[in-house]
Amino acid sequence: MTIDEAASFAAGIRARDGKVVFTNGVFDLLHPGHVRYLQDARRLGDALIVGLNSDRSVRANKGSERPITPEAERAEILLALECVDAVAIFDEDTPAGIIRRIQPDVLVKGADWGPGNIVGRDTVEAQGGRVVRMELSPGYSTTELIRRVKGGS
Repeated sequence: MTIDEAASFAAGIRARDGKVVFTNGVFDLLHPGHVRYLQDARRLGDALIVGLNSDRSVRANKGSERPITPEAERAEILLALECVDAVAIFDEDTPAGIIRRIQPDVLVKGADWGPGNIVGRDTVEAQGGRVVRMELSPGYSTTELIRRVKGGS
């Protein structure tokens, strides 16, 4: 859905006294670590919205060889997961704008992000929401998968 549609979806959840959870990322080459992270995030509320980096923003953040999977396909795969209620693609280099539009009750990021480095923290906490740093499943990494596929040891 568009960012405006995701914001309307979130408003509808809140209108029914539901809690909106938001996370964002690239989610390229989906692996069990991603699935576990998304399932854990969904348990924190009544709906999980995923902000998905556009192909352009992935290239800006990760380099010209990424993403491996185009944005429309990454969105389709995420939406096939029972724990994901909505996906909105954003084109900016950070998720600050989409977080301001959606106004989630809970913002989830991986524990590999330092508390002071979580984009959107100020927006969420200013409106009474909370930020959760989620532990990641050890041994899973898209970067590592790509290295192995390319023949690294």
